[in-house]
Amino acid sequence: MSHSKKNTEKKLKLIFCWHMHQPDYRDYLTGEYVLPWTYLHAMKDYTDMAYHLEQHPQARAVVNFVPILAEQLLDYAQQFKSGQIRDGLLTMLCREQLDDLGEPERLHILDSCFKSNHAKMLQPYRAYQHLFDLQKMMEGRGRESVTYLSGQYLADLLVWYHLVWMGESVRRGSEVVARLMTKGSQFSFAERMELFNLIGELIEGILPRYRALAERGQIELSTTPYNHPILPLLLDFNSARESEPGAPLPQAGYYPGGLRRAQAHLAKAVESHQRNFGMGAKGVWPSEGSLSRATLKLLGEQGFKWTATGQAVLAHSLQRETNGNALPDKLAYLYKPYLLEGENKPVYCFFRDDSLSDRIGFEYAKWRGDDAAKDFIHQLEEIYRQHQGEQDPVVSIILDGENAWEYYPYNGYYFLSELYARLEQHPHIVTTTFGEQVETTEDSNRRSTVGRLKQLVAGSWVYGTFSTWIGSPDKNRGWDLLCEAKRSYDIVTNSGRLDAEALRMATEQLADCEGSDWFWWFGDYNTAQSVSSFDRLFRKNLTNLYRLLKLPPPVDLQHVISIGGGDPAAGGTMRRSD
Repeated sequence: MSHSKKNTEKKLKLIFCWHMHQPDYRDYLTGEYVLPWTYLHAMKDYTDMAYHLEQHPQARAVVNFVPILAEQLLDYAQQFKSGQIRDGLLTMLCREQLDDLGEPERLHILDSCFKSNHAKMLQPYRAYQHLFDLQKMMEGRGRESVTYLSGQYLADLLVWYHLVWMGESVRRGSEVVARLMTKGSQFSFAERMELFNLIGELIEGILPRYRALAERGQIELSTTPYNHPILPLLLDFNSARESEPGAPLPQAGYYPGGLRRAQAHLAKAVESHQRNFGMGAKGVWPSEGSLSRATLKLLGEQGFKWTATGQAVLAHSLQRETNGNALPDKLAYLYKPYLLEGENKPVYCFFRDDSLSDRIGFEYAKWRGDDAAKDFIHQLEEIYRQHQGEQDPVVSIILDGENAWEYYPYNGYYFLSELYARLEQHPHIVTTTFGEQVETTEDSNRRSTVGRLKQLVAGSWVYGTFSTWIGSPDKNRGWDLLCEAKRSYDIVTNSGRLDAEALRMATEQLADCEGSDWFWWFGDYNTAQSVSSFDRLFRKNLTNLYRLLKLPPPVDLQHVISIGGGDPAAGGTMRRSD
Protein backbone atom coordinates (compact mmCIF):
# COMPACT_ATOMS: atom_id res chain seq x y z
CA MET A 1 0.00 0.00 0.00
CA SER A 2 1.39 3.41 -0.93
CA HIS A 3 2.13 6.13 1.59
CA SER A 4 -0.58 8.38 0.08
CA LYS A 5 -3.09 5.55 0.30
CA LYS A 6 -2.26 5.08 3.97
CA ASN A 7 -2.87 8.77 4.63
CA THR A 8 -6.37 8.57 3.15
CA GLU A 9 -7.40 5.54 5.22
CA LYS A 10 -10.53 6.02 7.27
CA LYS A 11 -9.80 7.18 10.82
CA LEU A 12 -11.89 7.43 13.94
CA LYS A 13 -11.87 11.06 15.08
CA LEU A 14 -12.01 11.12 18.88
CA ILE A 15 -12.92 14.34 20.66
CA PHE A 16 -12.53 14.59 24.43
CA CYS A 17 -14.32 17.60 25.90
CA TRP A 18 -13.39 18.08 29.56
CA HIS A 19 -15.92 20.44 31.16
CA MET A 20 -14.43 22.48 34.04
CA HIS A 21 -17.21 23.98 36.13
CA GLN A 22 -17.85 25.26 39.63
CA PRO A 23 -20.59 27.77 40.51
CA ASP A 24 -19.67 31.00 42.28
CA TYR A 25 -19.36 30.19 45.97
CA ARG A 26 -18.88 33.79 47.12
CA ASP A 27 -21.20 35.78 49.34
CA TYR A 28 -21.60 38.81 47.09
CA LEU A 29 -22.06 41.22 50.00
CA THR A 30 -18.91 40.21 51.88
CA GLY A 31 -16.76 38.61 49.18
CA GLU A 32 -16.22 35.61 51.51
CA TYR A 33 -16.23 32.12 50.00
CA VAL A 34 -18.99 30.07 51.61
CA LEU A 35 -17.79 26.71 50.20
CA PRO A 36 -14.21 25.70 49.25
CA TRP A 37 -14.84 23.53 46.15
CA THR A 38 -13.31 25.89 43.60
CA TYR A 39 -9.83 25.97 45.10
CA LEU A 40 -9.92 22.30 46.14
CA HIS A 41 -10.69 21.15 42.59
CA ALA A 42 -8.05 23.56 41.35
CA MET A 43 -5.37 21.87 43.51
CA LYS A 44 -6.50 18.36 42.66
CA ASP A 45 -8.13 18.17 39.26
CA TYR A 46 -7.28 21.19 37.14
CA THR A 47 -3.59 20.62 37.93
CA ASP A 48 -3.74 16.91 37.07
CA MET A 49 -5.74 17.37 33.87
CA ALA A 50 -3.20 19.91 32.61
CA TYR A 51 -0.32 17.64 33.64
CA HIS A 52 -1.57 14.63 31.67
CA LEU A 53 -1.91 16.72 28.52
CA GLU A 54 1.53 18.25 29.06
CA GLN A 55 3.01 14.75 29.42
CA HIS A 56 1.33 13.53 26.20
CA PRO A 57 1.85 16.31 23.64
CA GLN A 58 0.31 14.28 20.78
CA ALA A 59 -3.00 13.90 22.65
CA ARG A 60 -5.58 16.51 21.65
CA ALA A 61 -8.66 17.64 23.59
CA VAL A 62 -11.21 20.38 24.11
CA VAL A 63 -11.15 21.96 27.56
CA ASN A 64 -14.24 23.94 28.45
CA PHE A 65 -13.87 26.57 31.19
CA VAL A 66 -17.03 28.09 32.59
CA PRO A 67 -16.24 31.82 32.86
CA ILE A 68 -17.38 32.15 36.46
CA LEU A 69 -14.94 29.37 37.40
CA ALA A 70 -12.06 31.14 35.63
CA GLU A 71 -12.95 34.38 37.42
CA GLN A 72 -12.90 32.61 40.81
CA LEU A 73 -9.48 31.10 40.05
CA LEU A 74 -8.18 34.59 39.26
CA ASP A 75 -9.77 35.90 42.46
CA TYR A 76 -8.09 33.18 44.54
CA ALA A 77 -4.73 33.92 42.88
CA GLN A 78 -5.15 37.59 43.80
CA GLN A 79 -5.99 36.68 47.41
CA PHE A 80 -2.72 34.76 47.74
CA LYS A 81 -0.78 37.66 46.23
CA SER A 82 -2.35 40.25 48.52
CA GLY A 83 -2.51 38.09 51.64
CA GLN A 84 -6.18 39.07 52.08
CA ILE A 85 -7.73 35.60 52.22
CA ARG A 86 -11.53 35.34 52.02
CA ASP A 87 -11.94 31.60 52.49
CA GLY A 88 -12.45 30.17 55.97
CA LEU A 89 -10.32 27.03 55.67
CA LEU A 90 -7.43 28.79 53.97
CA THR A 91 -7.56 31.55 56.58
CA MET A 92 -7.18 29.00 59.36
CA LEU A 93 -4.50 27.01 57.51
CA CYS A 94 -2.24 30.06 57.63
CA ARG A 95 -3.26 31.24 61.12
CA GLU A 96 -0.38 30.89 63.58
CA GLN A 97 -2.34 30.28 66.77
CA LEU A 98 -5.15 27.70 66.55
CA ASP A 99 -5.54 26.97 70.28
CA ASP A 100 -7.64 30.11 70.74
CA LEU A 101 -10.16 29.37 67.97
CA GLY A 102 -13.78 29.72 69.05
CA GLU A 103 -16.37 26.98 68.81
CA PRO A 104 -17.85 28.13 65.43
CA GLU A 105 -14.41 28.05 63.77
CA ARG A 106 -13.59 24.67 65.31
CA LEU A 107 -16.90 23.25 64.11
CA HIS A 108 -16.26 24.67 60.64
CA ILE A 109 -12.94 22.79 60.47
CA LEU A 110 -14.49 19.55 61.71
CA ASP A 111 -17.52 19.83 59.43
CA SER A 112 -15.35 20.57 56.38
CA CYS A 113 -12.14 18.61 56.72
CA PHE A 114 -13.53 15.12 56.37
CA LYS A 115 -15.57 15.88 53.24
CA SER A 116 -14.00 13.63 50.63
CA ASN A 117 -14.27 10.13 49.24
CA HIS A 118 -13.12 8.24 52.33
CA ALA A 119 -12.23 5.02 50.52
CA LYS A 120 -9.78 6.77 48.19
CA MET A 121 -8.82 9.92 50.10
CA LEU A 122 -8.90 9.06 53.83
CA GLN A 123 -8.53 5.35 54.58
CA PRO A 124 -5.18 4.94 52.72
CA TYR A 125 -3.55 7.47 55.09
CA ARG A 126 -3.14 6.15 58.63
CA ALA A 127 -2.44 9.55 60.24
CA TYR A 128 -5.54 11.11 58.60
CA GLN A 129 -7.66 8.08 59.57
CA HIS A 130 -6.44 8.53 63.17
CA LEU A 131 -7.68 12.14 63.16
CA PHE A 132 -11.06 10.92 61.87
CA ASP A 133 -11.29 8.25 64.59
CA LEU A 134 -10.57 10.87 67.27
CA GLN A 135 -13.27 13.13 65.87
CA LYS A 136 -15.81 10.27 65.90
CA MET A 137 -14.93 9.57 69.52
CA MET A 138 -15.47 13.24 70.42
CA GLU A 139 -18.82 13.30 68.60
CA GLY A 140 -20.21 10.82 71.10
CA ARG A 141 -19.53 13.31 73.89
CA GLY A 142 -21.54 16.16 72.39
CA ARG A 143 -20.55 18.97 70.04
CA GLU A 144 -19.46 21.24 72.91
CA SER A 145 -16.53 18.85 73.48
CA VAL A 146 -14.80 20.35 70.42
CA THR A 147 -13.49 23.09 72.71
CA TYR A 148 -11.15 20.47 74.23
CA LEU A 149 -9.45 19.70 70.91
CA SER A 150 -5.92 21.07 70.85
CA GLY A 151 -4.67 23.57 68.31
CA GLN A 152 -2.22 20.86 67.16
CA TYR A 153 -5.10 18.50 66.32
CA LEU A 154 -6.77 21.25 64.27
CA ALA A 155 -3.48 22.10 62.54
CA ASP A 156 -2.86 18.47 61.60
CA LEU A 157 -6.42 18.09 60.34
CA LEU A 158 -6.17 21.21 58.16
CA VAL A 159 -2.87 20.01 56.70
CA TRP A 160 -4.14 16.50 55.96
CA TYR A 161 -7.31 17.74 54.32
CA HIS A 162 -5.30 19.86 51.91
CA LEU A 163 -2.77 17.09 51.33
CA VAL A 164 -5.42 14.58 50.25
CA TRP A 165 -6.99 17.17 47.93
CA MET A 166 -3.67 17.57 46.11
CA GLY A 167 -3.46 16.32 42.53
CA GLU A 168 -1.51 13.13 42.07
CA SER A 169 0.90 14.94 39.76
CA VAL A 170 1.59 17.46 42.54
CA ARG A 171 2.02 14.71 45.10
CA ARG A 172 4.64 13.03 42.93
CA GLY A 173 6.45 16.22 41.99
CA SER A 174 6.39 18.36 45.14
CA GLU A 175 9.08 17.96 47.79
CA VAL A 176 6.86 19.85 50.27
CA VAL A 177 3.94 17.45 49.87
CA ALA A 178 6.15 14.36 50.06
CA ARG A 179 7.85 15.63 53.22
CA LEU A 180 4.60 16.53 55.00
CA MET A 181 2.92 13.24 54.11
CA THR A 182 5.95 11.35 55.40
CA LYS A 183 6.00 13.32 58.65
CA GLY A 184 2.29 12.62 59.20
CA SER A 185 1.59 14.73 62.30
CA GLN A 186 2.75 17.53 64.61
CA PHE A 187 2.92 20.00 61.73
CA SER A 188 4.48 23.36 62.61
CA PHE A 189 3.20 26.77 61.56
CA ALA A 190 6.16 27.07 59.16
CA GLU A 191 5.15 23.79 57.50
CA ARG A 192 1.55 24.92 57.22
CA MET A 193 2.77 28.09 55.50
CA GLU A 194 4.83 26.01 53.05
CA LEU A 195 1.65 24.14 52.13
CA PHE A 196 -0.36 27.36 51.95
CA ASN A 197 2.18 28.97 49.59
CA LEU A 198 2.23 25.87 47.38
CA ILE A 199 -1.55 26.04 47.02
CA GLY A 200 -1.26 29.66 45.91
CA GLU A 201 1.39 28.78 43.30
CA LEU A 202 -0.74 25.94 41.92
CA ILE A 203 -3.85 28.10 41.57
CA GLU A 204 -1.96 30.97 39.99
CA GLY A 205 -0.52 28.59 37.38
CA ILE A 206 -3.73 26.94 36.21
CA LEU A 207 -5.07 29.34 33.57
CA PRO A 208 -1.58 30.05 32.14
CA ARG A 209 -0.95 26.29 31.78
CA TYR A 210 -4.14 25.75 29.78
CA ARG A 211 -3.50 28.89 27.75
CA ALA A 212 -0.04 27.54 26.85
CA LEU A 213 -1.57 24.21 25.77
CA ALA A 214 -4.03 26.11 23.56
CA GLU A 215 -1.36 28.40 22.09
CA ARG A 216 0.67 25.42 20.92
CA GLY A 217 -2.44 23.93 19.32
CA GLN A 218 -2.78 20.87 21.54
CA ILE A 219 -6.14 21.84 23.04
CA GLU A 220 -9.08 23.97 22.03
CA LEU A 221 -10.48 26.17 24.79
CA SER A 222 -14.23 26.65 24.69
CA THR A 223 -16.68 28.52 26.89
CA THR A 224 -20.14 28.35 28.46
CA PRO A 225 -22.77 31.04 29.21
CA TYR A 226 -21.15 33.12 31.94
CA ASN A 227 -22.82 31.90 35.16
CA HIS A 228 -23.85 28.52 33.74
CA PRO A 229 -27.62 29.16 33.33
CA ILE A 230 -29.95 26.77 31.45
CA LEU A 231 -30.56 29.05 28.44
CA PRO A 232 -33.61 27.19 27.02
CA LEU A 233 -35.41 27.64 30.35
CA LEU A 234 -34.48 31.33 30.61
CA LEU A 235 -35.94 31.73 27.13
CA ASP A 236 -39.08 29.62 27.62
CA PHE A 237 -40.17 27.29 30.43
CA ASN A 238 -42.36 25.48 27.89
CA SER A 239 -39.23 24.13 26.21
CA ALA A 240 -39.20 21.55 29.04
CA ARG A 241 -42.37 20.06 27.54
CA GLU A 242 -40.80 19.34 24.17
CA SER A 243 -39.17 16.20 25.62
CA GLU A 244 -41.62 15.75 28.54
CA PRO A 245 -45.09 16.90 27.41
CA GLY A 246 -46.62 16.51 30.87
CA ALA A 247 -43.89 18.24 32.88
CA PRO A 248 -45.31 20.53 35.64
CA LEU A 249 -43.98 24.08 35.25
CA PRO A 250 -43.41 26.88 37.79
CA GLN A 251 -46.42 29.02 38.65
CA ALA A 252 -44.65 32.08 37.23
CA GLY A 253 -45.18 30.71 33.72
CA TYR A 254 -42.06 32.29 32.24
CA TYR A 255 -38.79 33.90 33.27
CA PRO A 256 -39.14 37.71 33.01
CA GLY A 257 -36.84 39.23 30.39
CA GLY A 258 -35.22 35.87 29.74
CA LEU A 259 -34.00 36.69 26.22
CA ARG A 260 -31.98 39.69 27.37
CA ARG A 261 -30.54 37.73 30.27
CA ALA A 262 -29.52 34.85 27.97
CA GLN A 263 -27.86 37.30 25.59
CA ALA A 264 -26.05 38.95 28.51
CA HIS A 265 -24.63 35.62 29.77
CA LEU A 266 -23.33 34.80 26.28
CA ALA A 267 -21.86 38.24 25.57
CA LYS A 268 -20.12 38.30 28.95
CA ALA A 269 -18.74 34.79 28.34
CA VAL A 270 -17.20 35.88 25.03
CA GLU A 271 -15.58 38.94 26.62
CA SER A 272 -14.31 37.00 29.66
CA HIS A 273 -12.83 34.18 27.56
CA GLN A 274 -10.94 36.64 25.36
CA ARG A 275 -9.57 38.46 28.42
CA ASN A 276 -8.56 35.32 30.34
CA PHE A 277 -7.04 33.31 27.49
CA GLY A 278 -6.03 35.93 24.91
CA MET A 279 -8.10 34.28 22.17
CA GLY A 280 -11.70 33.96 21.11
CA ALA A 281 -13.80 30.84 21.61
CA LYS A 282 -15.01 29.11 18.45
CA GLY A 283 -17.38 26.90 20.35
CA VAL A 284 -19.60 26.72 23.39
CA TRP A 285 -20.67 23.87 25.62
CA PRO A 286 -24.12 25.14 26.66
CA SER A 287 -24.69 24.76 30.40
CA GLU A 288 -25.63 21.12 31.06
CA GLY A 289 -25.64 20.53 27.30
CA SER A 290 -29.00 22.31 27.24
CA LEU A 291 -30.16 23.21 23.74
CA SER A 292 -33.30 24.35 21.96
CA ARG A 293 -33.87 25.91 18.54
CA ALA A 294 -34.08 29.37 20.13
CA THR A 295 -30.83 28.72 22.03
CA LEU A 296 -29.06 27.58 18.86
CA LYS A 297 -30.13 30.80 17.14
CA LEU A 298 -28.55 32.86 19.95
CA LEU A 299 -25.30 30.89 19.69
CA GLY A 300 -25.12 31.59 15.96
CA GLU A 301 -25.81 35.29 16.49
CA GLN A 302 -22.94 35.39 18.99
CA GLY A 303 -20.57 33.99 16.34
CA PHE A 304 -20.04 30.48 17.71
CA LYS A 305 -19.24 27.79 15.13
CA TRP A 306 -20.04 24.68 17.16
CA THR A 307 -21.92 23.43 20.20
CA ALA A 308 -22.61 20.03 21.76
CA THR A 309 -25.11 18.11 23.87
CA GLY A 310 -26.13 14.57 24.84
CA GLN A 311 -27.10 11.86 22.38
CA ALA A 312 -30.66 11.64 23.77
CA VAL A 313 -31.34 15.13 22.38
CA LEU A 314 -30.39 13.84 18.93
CA ALA A 315 -32.43 10.67 19.40
CA HIS A 316 -35.54 12.65 20.44
CA SER A 317 -35.11 14.99 17.48
CA LEU A 318 -34.72 12.18 14.95
CA GLN A 319 -37.65 10.25 16.44
CA ARG A 320 -39.84 13.34 16.14
CA GLU A 321 -38.99 13.46 12.43
CA THR A 322 -40.03 9.82 12.01
CA ASN A 323 -43.22 10.18 14.08
CA GLY A 324 -41.79 8.20 16.97
CA ASN A 325 -40.51 5.22 15.00
CA ALA A 326 -37.65 3.26 16.53
CA LEU A 327 -34.21 4.47 15.55
CA PRO A 328 -31.54 2.23 14.04
CA ASP A 329 -28.37 1.42 15.98
CA LYS A 330 -26.48 4.57 17.02
CA LEU A 331 -23.69 3.62 14.60
CA ALA A 332 -26.01 4.77 11.84
CA TYR A 333 -26.59 8.30 13.12
CA LEU A 334 -24.54 9.36 16.17
CA TYR A 335 -20.96 9.72 14.99
CA LYS A 336 -21.10 12.91 12.91
CA PRO A 337 -21.90 16.59 13.43
CA TYR A 338 -25.31 17.95 12.47
CA LEU A 339 -26.70 21.22 11.16
CA LEU A 340 -30.23 22.39 11.92
CA GLU A 341 -32.07 23.34 8.75
CA GLY A 342 -33.43 26.86 8.39
CA GLU A 343 -30.79 28.66 10.48
CA ASN A 344 -29.26 31.84 9.00
CA LYS A 345 -26.05 31.41 10.98
CA PRO A 346 -25.57 27.64 11.19
CA VAL A 347 -23.90 26.14 14.25
CA TYR A 348 -22.48 22.61 14.02
CA CYS A 349 -23.95 20.35 16.72
CA PHE A 350 -21.95 17.44 18.11
CA PHE A 351 -23.62 14.74 20.19
CA ARG A 352 -22.01 12.96 23.12
CA ASP A 353 -21.61 9.20 23.19
CA ASP A 354 -23.42 8.82 26.50
CA SER A 355 -22.40 5.22 27.14
CA LEU A 356 -18.66 5.78 26.62
CA SER A 357 -18.68 9.07 28.52
CA ASP A 358 -20.46 7.43 31.44
CA ARG A 359 -17.93 4.60 31.48
CA ILE A 360 -15.29 7.18 32.39
CA GLY A 361 -17.62 9.05 34.74
CA PHE A 362 -18.98 6.08 36.68
CA GLU A 363 -17.55 2.68 35.76
CA TYR A 364 -13.80 2.80 35.22
CA ALA A 365 -13.11 4.06 38.74
CA LYS A 366 -13.72 0.45 39.85
CA TRP A 367 -11.19 -0.98 37.36
CA ARG A 368 -7.42 -1.16 37.23
CA GLY A 369 -6.22 1.88 35.29
CA ASP A 370 -4.56 -0.06 32.45
CA ASP A 371 -7.53 -2.43 32.08
CA ALA A 372 -9.92 0.52 31.90
CA ALA A 373 -7.79 2.23 29.24
CA LYS A 374 -7.64 -1.02 27.20
CA ASP A 375 -11.40 -1.45 27.43
CA PHE A 376 -12.05 2.13 26.33
CA ILE A 377 -9.76 1.69 23.30
CA HIS A 378 -11.49 -1.61 22.52
CA GLN A 379 -14.89 0.10 22.53
CA LEU A 380 -13.58 2.69 20.08
CA GLU A 381 -12.05 0.01 17.84
CA GLU A 382 -15.43 -1.72 17.68
CA ILE A 383 -17.07 1.54 16.57
CA TYR A 384 -14.35 1.94 13.94
CA ARG A 385 -14.75 -1.67 12.73
CA GLN A 386 -18.55 -1.61 12.53
CA HIS A 387 -18.99 1.91 11.17
CA GLN A 388 -20.35 1.87 7.62
CA GLY A 389 -19.28 4.18 4.80
CA GLU A 390 -16.07 5.94 3.87
CA GLN A 391 -16.36 8.98 6.14
CA ASP A 392 -14.50 9.16 9.44
CA PRO A 393 -16.73 8.49 12.46
CA VAL A 394 -16.54 11.38 14.95
CA VAL A 395 -16.89 10.19 18.56
CA SER A 396 -17.58 12.86 21.20
CA ILE A 397 -16.65 12.06 24.81
CA ILE A 398 -17.92 14.84 27.07
CA LEU A 399 -17.92 14.90 30.87
CA ASP A 400 -16.87 16.86 33.93
CA GLY A 401 -13.13 17.35 34.10
CA GLU A 402 -13.10 17.30 37.91
CA ASN A 403 -15.79 15.30 39.68
CA ALA A 404 -15.04 11.73 38.59
CA TRP A 405 -11.43 11.50 39.70
CA GLU A 406 -11.83 11.37 43.47
CA TYR A 407 -13.53 7.99 42.99
CA TYR A 408 -10.52 6.62 41.08
CA PRO A 409 -7.38 5.29 42.76
CA TYR A 410 -4.69 7.99 42.65
CA ASN A 411 -7.09 10.56 41.18
CA GLY A 412 -7.25 8.66 37.86
CA TYR A 413 -3.49 8.99 37.36
CA TYR A 414 -2.90 5.51 35.90
CA PHE A 415 -6.06 5.49 33.80
CA LEU A 416 -5.38 8.87 32.17
CA SER A 417 -1.66 8.20 31.70
CA GLU A 418 -2.32 4.86 30.02
CA LEU A 419 -5.24 6.15 27.95
CA TYR A 420 -3.39 9.13 26.49
CA ALA A 421 -0.27 7.03 25.83
CA ARG A 422 -2.24 4.38 23.92
CA LEU A 423 -4.12 6.99 21.90
CA GLU A 424 -0.91 8.78 20.90
CA GLN A 425 0.31 5.59 19.21
CA HIS A 426 -2.95 4.25 17.76
CA PRO A 427 -2.96 3.64 13.99
CA HIS A 428 -6.68 4.35 13.41
CA ILE A 429 -7.82 6.60 16.28
CA VAL A 430 -6.93 10.29 16.04
CA THR A 431 -7.65 12.72 18.88
CA THR A 432 -8.86 16.08 17.61
CA THR A 433 -11.09 19.04 18.59
CA PHE A 434 -14.55 20.24 17.65
CA GLY A 435 -13.14 23.40 16.09
CA GLU A 436 -10.69 21.48 13.93
CA GLN A 437 -13.42 19.08 12.82
CA VAL A 438 -15.62 22.00 11.72
CA GLU A 439 -12.71 23.58 9.82
CA THR A 440 -11.91 20.28 8.09
CA THR A 441 -15.54 19.82 7.09
CA GLU A 442 -15.86 23.34 5.66
CA ASP A 443 -12.42 23.57 4.04
CA SER A 444 -12.77 20.27 2.19
CA ASN A 445 -16.38 20.96 1.22
CA ARG A 446 -17.33 17.66 2.85
CA ARG A 447 -20.75 18.77 3.99
CA SER A 448 -22.06 15.40 2.82
CA THR A 449 -20.52 14.02 6.04
CA VAL A 450 -22.77 16.32 8.11
CA GLY A 451 -26.21 15.21 9.26
CA ARG A 452 -29.27 17.41 8.77
CA LEU A 453 -31.96 18.02 11.35
CA LYS A 454 -35.37 19.38 10.42
CA GLN A 455 -36.07 20.15 14.07
CA LEU A 456 -34.35 20.11 17.44
CA VAL A 457 -36.27 18.78 20.45
CA ALA A 458 -35.12 20.85 23.42
CA GLY A 459 -33.24 18.95 26.10
CA SER A 460 -30.02 18.45 28.07
CA TRP A 461 -27.27 15.85 28.42
CA VAL A 462 -29.18 14.20 31.30
CA TYR A 463 -31.95 11.98 29.88
CA GLY A 464 -32.40 14.44 26.99
CA THR A 465 -34.84 16.36 29.25
CA PHE A 466 -34.74 19.27 31.70
CA SER A 467 -36.14 17.21 34.59
CA THR A 468 -32.93 17.68 36.61
CA TRP A 469 -33.64 21.44 36.80
CA ILE A 470 -37.40 21.94 36.50
CA GLY A 471 -40.67 20.05 36.95
CA SER A 472 -40.60 18.83 40.57
CA PRO A 473 -42.21 20.84 43.41
CA ASP A 474 -38.82 21.80 44.93
CA LYS A 475 -37.26 22.87 41.64
CA ASN A 476 -40.36 24.80 40.56
CA ARG A 477 -40.48 26.61 43.90
CA GLY A 478 -36.86 27.66 43.37
CA TRP A 479 -37.78 29.05 39.95
CA ASP A 480 -40.79 30.91 41.38
CA LEU A 481 -38.61 32.55 44.04
CA LEU A 482 -36.10 33.54 41.34
CA CYS A 483 -38.83 34.90 39.04
CA GLU A 484 -40.21 37.01 41.88
CA ALA A 485 -36.73 38.40 42.57
CA LYS A 486 -36.21 39.11 38.86
CA ARG A 487 -39.46 41.10 38.69
CA SER A 488 -38.26 43.16 41.67
CA TYR A 489 -34.90 43.66 39.94
CA ASP A 490 -36.67 44.92 36.80
CA ILE A 491 -38.84 47.39 38.73
CA VAL A 492 -35.93 48.83 40.74
CA THR A 493 -33.44 49.02 37.87
CA ASN A 494 -36.00 50.60 35.52
CA SER A 495 -36.78 53.24 38.14
CA GLY A 496 -33.20 54.56 38.01
CA ARG A 497 -32.86 54.46 41.81
CA LEU A 498 -29.52 52.59 41.74
CA ASP A 499 -26.21 54.21 40.90
CA ALA A 500 -23.87 52.50 38.44
CA GLU A 501 -21.95 50.50 41.06
CA ALA A 502 -25.09 49.33 42.87
CA LEU A 503 -26.61 48.30 39.52
CA ARG A 504 -23.46 46.34 38.61
CA MET A 505 -23.47 44.46 41.93
CA ALA A 506 -27.20 43.67 41.73
CA THR A 507 -26.82 42.42 38.15
CA GLU A 508 -23.88 40.18 39.09
CA GLN A 509 -25.86 38.76 42.02
CA LEU A 510 -28.86 38.11 39.75
CA ALA A 511 -26.63 36.31 37.22
CA ASP A 512 -25.32 34.08 40.00
CA CYS A 513 -28.87 33.18 41.04
CA GLU A 514 -29.65 32.18 37.44
CA GLY A 515 -27.00 29.40 37.43
CA SER A 516 -28.05 25.80 36.93
CA ASP A 517 -26.46 24.35 40.08
CA TRP A 518 -29.11 25.52 42.53
CA PHE A 519 -31.85 23.65 40.67
CA TRP A 520 -29.60 20.62 40.09
CA TRP A 521 -29.31 20.03 43.85
CA PHE A 522 -32.98 20.51 44.76
CA GLY A 523 -34.65 17.11 45.04
CA ASP A 524 -35.01 14.15 47.39
CA TYR A 525 -32.65 12.00 45.27
CA ASN A 526 -29.60 14.06 46.36
CA THR A 527 -27.72 13.79 49.66
CA ALA A 528 -29.20 15.80 52.52
CA GLN A 529 -25.86 17.47 53.30
CA SER A 530 -25.32 18.68 49.71
CA VAL A 531 -28.92 19.82 49.29
CA SER A 532 -28.73 21.75 52.55
CA SER A 533 -25.51 23.55 51.51
CA PHE A 534 -26.85 24.65 48.13
CA ASP A 535 -30.36 25.40 49.41
CA ARG A 536 -28.89 27.72 52.03
CA LEU A 537 -26.57 29.44 49.57
CA PHE A 538 -29.31 29.93 46.95
CA ARG A 539 -31.62 31.57 49.50
CA LYS A 540 -28.70 33.68 50.78
CA ASN A 541 -27.97 34.82 47.22
CA LEU A 542 -31.59 35.80 46.64
CA THR A 543 -31.65 37.59 50.01
CA ASN A 544 -28.49 39.49 49.04
CA LEU A 545 -30.10 40.45 45.73
CA TYR A 546 -33.03 42.09 47.53
CA ARG A 547 -30.64 43.91 49.84
CA LEU A 548 -28.61 45.18 46.88
CA LEU A 549 -31.90 46.40 45.39
CA LYS A 550 -32.57 48.14 48.75
CA LEU A 551 -35.71 46.03 49.29
CA PRO A 552 -36.74 43.87 52.27
CA PRO A 553 -36.23 40.17 51.44
CA PRO A 554 -39.48 38.13 51.37
CA VAL A 555 -40.18 35.97 54.42
CA ASP A 556 -40.37 32.94 52.08
CA LEU A 557 -36.59 33.04 51.75
CA GLN A 558 -36.29 32.00 55.40
CA HIS A 559 -37.93 28.65 54.61
CA VAL A 560 -36.02 25.64 53.34
CA ILE A 561 -36.78 24.81 49.69
CA SER A 562 -35.49 21.24 49.52
CA ILE A 563 -34.25 18.64 52.02
CA GLY A 564 -32.72 15.72 50.11
CA GLY A 565 -31.94 12.32 51.55
CA GLY A 566 -30.90 10.14 48.61
CA ASP A 567 -27.65 8.34 47.91
CA PRO A 568 -26.83 9.24 44.30
CA ALA A 569 -23.83 8.05 42.29
CA ALA A 570 -20.69 10.16 42.80
CA GLY A 571 -22.41 11.98 45.67
CA GLY A 572 -24.71 13.70 43.19
CA THR A 573 -21.99 15.84 41.59
CA MET A 574 -22.56 13.94 38.34
CA ARG A 575 -25.55 12.12 36.88
CA ARG A 576 -25.75 9.25 34.44
CA SER A 577 -27.12 10.22 31.04
CA ASP A 578 -29.88 7.64 30.86
